[in-house]
Amino acid sequence: MFLVCGEALMDVFAAGETATGMTLDARVGGSPFNVAVGLARMGQPVSLLSSISRGFLGDRLMQALTSEGVQTGTVQRSDHPTTLSLVGLDANQIPSYAFYGDGAADRQLTPQALSAIPASVRVLHFASYATVVEPIASTLRALLEQQRTRCLVSFDPNVRLNVQPVASVWREHLQWMLPRCHLLKISDEDLGLLLPGTSIERFAAQALAKGVKLVVVTRGTEGATAWTQTATAHVASLPVSVVDTVGAGDTFQAALLTWLAEKALLGASDLDTLTNSQLESALAFSTRAAALTCSRRGADLPRRSEL
Repeated sequence: MFLVCGEALMDVFAAGETATGMTLDARVGGSPFNVAVGLARMGQPVSLLSSISRGFLGDRLMQALTSEGVQTGTVQRSDHPTTLSLVGLDANQIPSYAFYGDGAADRQLTPQALSAIPASVRVLHFASYATVVEPIASTLRALLEQQRTRCLVSFDPNVRLNVQPVASVWREHLQWMLPRCHLLKISDEDLGLLLPGTSIERFAAQALAKGVKLVVVTRGTEGATAWTQTATAHVASLPVSVVDTVGAGDTFQAALLTWLAEKALLGASDLDTLTNSQLESALAFSTRAAALTCSRRGADLPRRSEL
């Protein structure tokens, strides 16, 4: 089973203007939430470790998880409100985010939640601002230290400087994670924010030297590149009529984990055995899934039958 760890929130899009203001389109989201839903849609057993409000927005998040088949026994409910992420799109439909979540429910995960984690969990995925804001960050670090010798650990920094504006906090957490994660996916944009001037090849070599087994850098219109100690591969992006790119990276992540699960390659030692052709196949599958998400509004991740 996969355990996806981190925030769940509402993405709010501007949907039009009215005489007295504007209409808004609110959708369930958050990077870890999206990855969990993506894994479930692709047929993988998955649970979300998060803290979700008891308010009506939190109830909607819980309803979405249940309807998608994501297990919720590891969700901790909170009296704090739900984070809102206001999503703006530029001319190329690339999103920017404004987060309203100081003190919100998704930051309140406490160590008591860890007792609910099933023994069947074999993969932990950590992502986004939940890894750098308290108290949830300390809870997730405690979980990782407890489980990292038993589980495969996957990590995507998914940097959000408008939540935690100090880049060094993200950079220090990335460095802390390198010897503790087996699979690292990072966008070239995030790499540029955290380690400006460092080439993707140099970063991959550094990450592998620290103990990461598989490094994947997503590069937007330039495709994606992956490295292990003995193999490397690159795939180009696919032509797509972009509606927006919200959730594209989360889709790539869920698809990559699904590909590895379907090939029975989710052990840390299994990643060492990946060949060039296997890496290329994994990247192609994940890129195809991300392209589908880009062709629809919001983080509407594909189902396995679409791939």
